[in-house]
Amino acid sequence: MKQAELIGISRRRFAMASLSAGAALLAPSALLAEGIQSLPSNAKPSDLSTIKPGTNTSFGSLKQIVAGVLNVGYAEAGPADGPVVILLHGWPYDIHSFVDVAPLLTSKDYRVIVPYLRGYGTTRFLSNGTFRNGQQSVVALDIIALMDALKIDKAIIAGFDWGARTADIMAALWPERCKALVSVSGYLIGNQEAGKTPLPPKAELQWWYQFYFATERGQEGYEKYRHDFAKLIWQLASPKWDFDDATFDRSAASFNNPDHVKIVIHNYRWRLGLVEGEPKYDDLEKRLVESPAITVPTITLEGDANGAPHPDPASYRNKFSGKYTHRTIKGGIGHNLPQEAPQAFAQAIVDVDGY
Repeated sequence: MKQAELIGISRRRFAMASLSAGAALLAPSALLAEGIQSLPSNAKPSDLSTIKPGTNTSFGSLKQIVAGVLNVGYAEAGPADGPVVILLHGWPYDIHSFVDVAPLLTSKDYRVIVPYLRGYGTTRFLSNGTFRNGQQSVVALDIIALMDALKIDKAIIAGFDWGARTADIMAALWPERCKALVSVSGYLIGNQEAGKTPLPPKAELQWWYQFYFATERGQEGYEKYRHDFAKLIWQLASPKWDFDDATFDRSAASFNNPDHVKIVIHNYRWRLGLVEGEPKYDDLEKRLVESPAITVPTITLEGDANGAPHPDPASYRNKFSGKYTHRTIKGGIGHNLPQEAPQAFAQAIVDVDGY
């Protein structure tokens, strides 16, 4: 097995396992009829200016707002009265994944909101007594609370990794709040029971760090070596992305959040059923166990060099019942697709807005 295949950001396994065994899958030929596209990374979008990845390095000053149980740190750009796009990062990444995407969208008069998820950057819990919960439904509720605090009724939601799962959950459970969806690696909603199902040995090997996180040694190791750990994940998940130290360090600073390790460890242990979530979210999780269909207009994306295990587009096509297109982005694009191919990611948002 190649080293690059060892990364499997476990949300991928979690999501793939969650698809019901009896679900009908479309053949690749059927998917082509439904709008599958392969786009080179240097393809020029019809209505966005060209940008070289890495052109921008900062969002400038950040904002803070009380939303639910959090004081959320977020970047905002574009006209206050523009159509809203919320961009959601994953693990171990941060808002800088969208540092080149945002200016492309603001050039089209979108209002862009890029929040730090719980446990990242300047986002903080309001109370020391709040349980540091990383279960999937809670992260989605954080973004709904952020929309409420910002008085945003409806937005285009787009993300990758944890952010894609969060966006999928929002679109599935609160479609009235989602104008459209862009999701890297497709349908990533999972459940604890599916996560308990053993996989063949080679597949289990891909999730080495999930087992590491299940131990106290793993928690202590991540606490001590989180910078090196995250950098290894980046390298394995995007084997053809030649990012420099400055690019990594800008995002790595967000892992110094005092709740980062607790949130990450709880997230992965919860997925395996090793720890409990909070009972008040049980009803939401029960709805997610059913793998609800997503009805809002959607474009799913995948990089052609994603080193993290990810589902084949055919495995989740039937989970999107609204207008839908899948695009494979070529050119050695890995797991952090919005930072590696910002133009393709931004174009997907503009296009899905027109569905």
